[in-house]
Amino acid sequence: MVSLKGLALAILVSRVKAVLTATETSTQFILQNDDLRMAVTKSNGAVTQLSLGKQDLLGPASGSSGRGPYLDCSCVPSGFWTPGGTAKYQLFKGTDSTGTPYGGVVMRDTYASTNQTLEQYWFLREGETGLHMFSRVTYFNQKTPFLRGLGELRTLFRPNTPLWTHLSSSEGNWAPFPSADANRGAITVQDATTYLGNSTNDPYVKQYSDYFTKYTFAELWRDHDVHGQYSDGSTSSDGNTYGAWLVHNTRETYYGGPLHSDLVVDGIVYNYMVSGHHGAPTPNITHGFDRTFGPQYYHFNKGGPKTTLAELRADAAKYANPEWNAAFYDSIAQHVPNYAPSSKRTTFKATIKLPQGAKRPIAVLSENKQDFQLNVFDQSSLQYWADVNPATGAVEIPRVKEGTYRLTVYADGIFGWFIQDDVKVSKAATPFNFQWKPDSAGKEIWRIGTPDKSAGEYKHGYAPDTSKPLQPEQYRVYWANWDFPTDFPNGVNFKIGQSKEAEDFNYIHWSVFPGYSNFNRPQPYYENVNNWTIQFNLTGEQLTSTKKATLTVELAGVKTANGNDKWASLPKEKYSSVPYTVAANGRDVETWIIPSYRSGSCGVRSSVVCQNFGKKFEFSTNLLKEGVNEFVLSLPFNATNTETALLPGTIYLQYDALRFELS
Repeated sequence: MVSLKGLALAILVSRVKAVLTATETSTQFILQNDDLRMAVTKSNGAVTQLSLGKQDLLGPASGSSGRGPYLDCSCVPSGFWTPGGTAKYQLFKGTDSTGTPYGGVVMRDTYASTNQTLEQYWFLREGETGLHMFSRVTYFNQKTPFLRGLGELRTLFRPNTPLWTHLSSSEGNWAPFPSADANRGAITVQDATTYLGNSTNDPYVKQYSDYFTKYTFAELWRDHDVHGQYSDGSTSSDGNTYGAWLVHNTRETYYGGPLHSDLVVDGIVYNYMVSGHHGAPTPNITHGFDRTFGPQYYHFNKGGPKTTLAELRADAAKYANPEWNAAFYDSIAQHVPNYAPSSKRTTFKATIKLPQGAKRPIAVLSENKQDFQLNVFDQSSLQYWADVNPATGAVEIPRVKEGTYRLTVYADGIFGWFIQDDVKVSKAATPFNFQWKPDSAGKEIWRIGTPDKSAGEYKHGYAPDTSKPLQPEQYRVYWANWDFPTDFPNGVNFKIGQSKEAEDFNYIHWSVFPGYSNFNRPQPYYENVNNWTIQFNLTGEQLTSTKKATLTVELAGVKTANGNDKWASLPKEKYSSVPYTVAANGRDVETWIIPSYRSGSCGVRSSVVCQNFGKKFEFSTNLLKEGVNEFVLSLPFNATNTETALLPGTIYLQYDALRFELS
């Protein structure tokens, strides 16, 4: 006998099931529920209609705008390709294990001359106002086993409407969009960077910065949860507020681990699955390559006339959890090649005995026997991370695909890393126990900066730009706004015990202060730039019975002549690999050849976290003396490279931290 409650539930479920539709017309595939409607156009493989209630979120299609989310890549011999022109499609409709109806569309297009295929998946569930996205890349071509690097792979929500009034890259970094008038009067000062300062009444200029570049709104992956665009209601059809967001509900198929950073929003809401920005590594496309990226979730929401950007953003951020919608993803795994359902996943559990003073510790699982910053060599490479409890050392990472990983642990305040290879993660595994013994080369005499994998503590790093009400962090602002000769007319002379990192140590160590692409100082400046001096006192007691001195130099980024093209062979460039010399009291200790594969365009692209690595300079204490001592840290004088874009052709590096020890 069926109870009234059960009958009512059955009627409700049947009504819910009747709401979601997944249909095909002669020109489109349409997914629609009570709140969200999207249409993929067959002729171009892109979402060209998207509405939340009665509000159009995209505007009219015009070229590549007024569309999205859609997929493109830098992956074919000629460069970029937007698939869809010769695509085949498949329409899905079903009910997941929770009883919730869903619909889906997959677009599959093959680049005929190379036989590489891109696939884009869109799924919509009843009761949600967002699109679940997967993207797949395959390449099968025995005649040409190596095609090229997968330079970029991204999905883009690219509206063509005045609806959107603000952009938000993270909780603390947002701004109104520059107006059309400001953009018409913009002066290009660097590749993808414009000066808007002449538009003194423009809201962006008044509130955020005189300069606009998409790199200002790049974000580090470690704690990133959501980014997107906001409408304050002044331009919407009903006076209500709206949001369009990309949610990092999973991050296992990205590359570079928690130290990866990328572009997220600039009028386009991006999901960069692969890019070389900031020197990030990219995989090669070789015969047999078959990788599915995702899932990620584009969320669209609506508030009342007074709902703030922060409130709509917080609503989207609720979904930034890999355990959210796991049952749904299990249900659609049959449609998505390479996606691992819950039956092939488990929770990684470990306790790590941390060094004393470890702050913000984090554990990373990644490609076995490979630096997670370079985890692009195995096409099945996955990555996961979670914060470690600093009091207990306990860490749990949910929904890890069973397999063998490298475990890396690092923490603010601690030099180096804890690394353990061959960590076998399985349902049968018991919780792991590890002990992290910190690097030490003797008694620490001094340190400069905080080992936190960033150059943010130095001058023009994380400090706010107080000249504008929204006070963006200074490193986000166009680099030439911070004039090195004005800040350091006598160069960098850092005195241990007197100088302060935030004032007396620059966030970029230049070989020459650039003139090219420098809007404020168009001639290069050479004097007291490439050699930095550190002065410190030693007592006789500190030197007694010591034989070895060690200076540890940890870098948060370096730009060699390779720029972001870290794997390229550039025989005509003198500084593909860069000599960096340490001298003690006038005598050279060692010249370190910084390899090209660590290169990335970092500080000039508004970043203080890029490839992290370091070097220990060891030398006899015979080079030291009681009293005042001096180290000189040197890049080659006027070390430059050829730039094809409007970018400074200058070699530079950025410090994480330095430490001096005696033993």
